[in-house]
Amino acid sequence: MGEFILNVIHRPEMVPEYSATVTGHGKEEDIGDKKLLTESLDIFKTQQRLAHENGLKVTIHMTYASLFNEEAVRIAKHDHEAYGDEIALSLLGLPCEQFREKYKTKDFCIWMFSMEDKKTIVDDVFGKFYETFGFYPESTGSYYMDAELTNYIKEAYPSVKCAIATCWEEGPKAYHTCNNSWYTLFDGGPWAPWIPSRQNTHAPAADESEDSGIVAIPHLSRDLLACYDGNGSNFGTHPQNVLRGMIYDSKTWEFPYLYNLIDQYRAQEKYNNGYAYNMMFVGPGWMNKMGRWEAPYELLLKSYSDGCKYYGDLKKEGKLLDMTMSEFADYYRKKKTYTEPECALWRDILYGSDKQLFWYTDPYMRVGVNMDQGGAIFDLRPYAAKLKWEVGIGTKHVQDASYPVLIQEKYRAGYFTHYAGEGTIRSAKICYKGEEVDLCLCRTKAHFSQEGSTRVLTLDPVEIEFYDLTVKLRTRMYFEEGTGTIRFAREILEMSRLDAQVEINEYMVACYGTTEYPEDMSRIVLRCEGKEEPTRESYAGNGDLQDHAVGNHAGGDHVGEDHAGERLCPVLSRTDGCGPEVKEISYEYKCREESMADAKEVSAVIPAIETKVSMRASGGAAGYIREGYAFSPMFTLGYKKIVSDKEVFETWLRLEKAD
Repeated sequence: MGEFILNVIHRPEMVPEYSATVTGHGKEEDIGDKKLLTESLDIFKTQQRLAHENGLKVTIHMTYASLFNEEAVRIAKHDHEAYGDEIALSLLGLPCEQFREKYKTKDFCIWMFSMEDKKTIVDDVFGKFYETFGFYPESTGSYYMDAELTNYIKEAYPSVKCAIATCWEEGPKAYHTCNNSWYTLFDGGPWAPWIPSRQNTHAPAADESEDSGIVAIPHLSRDLLACYDGNGSNFGTHPQNVLRGMIYDSKTWEFPYLYNLIDQYRAQEKYNNGYAYNMMFVGPGWMNKMGRWEAPYELLLKSYSDGCKYYGDLKKEGKLLDMTMSEFADYYRKKKTYTEPECALWRDILYGSDKQLFWYTDPYMRVGVNMDQGGAIFDLRPYAAKLKWEVGIGTKHVQDASYPVLIQEKYRAGYFTHYAGEGTIRSAKICYKGEEVDLCLCRTKAHFSQEGSTRVLTLDPVEIEFYDLTVKLRTRMYFEEGTGTIRFAREILEMSRLDAQVEINEYMVACYGTTEYPEDMSRIVLRCEGKEEPTRESYAGNGDLQDHAVGNHAGGDHVGEDHAGERLCPVLSRTDGCGPEVKEISYEYKCREESMADAKEVSAVIPAIETKVSMRASGGAAGYIREGYAFSPMFTLGYKKIVSDKEVFETWLRLEKAD
């Protein structure tokens, strides 16, 4: 049996973000209201009691406001001694009379301040914590912590080893479901713990030189299917999410979805070398006495009590290890390597469908694969770029901390679009005598395995019916650890006519950005490259490179090579003998397309996000590149190959940082 780790985190907010608006309804704002402070402390004490009654250790995230409250400090000290709770420091809960008076602002999101103010506030809060407890914390956190903030904290307060660093998929979807008022946009990060790089919080460190010095955990463990398809705030292992989403039995007040969600997180140990993680991070605001989320206080209380009991029972049965955040950071450092990926094979447990997703993240990419669309990639984030993305007042991104996409079916459409253009997706089309079937239309199921350091996703075969031919095809996807590469193998298992041939068109439609709105694509360069350069002597007397092509270097043995040193002539299309044949398109929204027989590589360089994405194919495939247009501002990379029964067509997708 694998190890299932739990972090329970409470924060004694003195001015809870929800309670303040409910308790003080109809009154002039008073963030020092004694009734509010008393209720907040009562709820915090209740949460602590429920966790301890079920044998669970807690990490107490002291807020700035709570550091001025003698009772909150006394409770933290007592529970540290009595139950082994960790006393940590939250960068949430900044608003209080002292903060407002000192900083003259209603801002409360630490990552949105200017860098100068971030440092001042961190020094202030950490200093007050030390004054109160006589030591500096080992754990901290917020909804999001940008890289510059994390780097400063680690440098100034080296005791910090763990931090809550982002929320999974808190982007435009969350913004829209909060009436366009929740200006905390930071989707595109990992859903499970990781070591963030010094360059970008979302992107895991690839080695020690990139290591920010902390272990990061997500703010809440979310449903990796329902959260992506809808509002993430409704689908998580915090009972507040389940109540907000109205996902409970209204007659019995039971919470089967919450338990199923916890169990699905437990099951992820099968895909992660015997390790799985879950967290519950709560403040007092959602449990106020006047009710919340259309639920009375009694239901709010029961949900948290039942949730703690479920975790406590798992611990008693030897199926759960509860840790404080700093304990977990030490555990994680021993358990994981830098390049080891996090994998999640996830199924629908809410809507009654058979939908299944696979998520993969490592220092080079975050990938989402949808088995309801034949194993198409519907979300792709190029972590390989380690994009420096400064956030806050005084930067280009005051609120938008999301990691840019190459593919994102919710913001930039996927396969299913309602207009003549294309949405972002990585899939394949099977073509025969003028008929075409996209694998996005072929539902299947996936099975996970591991071959050495490569994670393998094997999809159940699908049957594709043409007018006079039936093709049975199986897909395997190989995620090659430490390379930024995914290998796709399409195998023809059966054909109803043994002499038939079909064309497989492997394609990727992509763009970049962090929202639904298109970016300026004009600096993107698409490239189709021929075989390796022949010897200089072979050029003598003949300028046609194709007459002198050398061996096939598009196969698997060469995918991981670094080609940064290749010398290329800066022309649109070349067969002049000064290197491999190259065809380029500098993006101008003109619908242009170039192709090349037996192409070595097709690629796109996107300077705005410092990313190169490329595809390669097994021998004999024709590569192509395609420019989009203003109404469909995407680009397409692809390979086409004619295959027969029992043949396998392999392609590789690779992400790199563009210089």
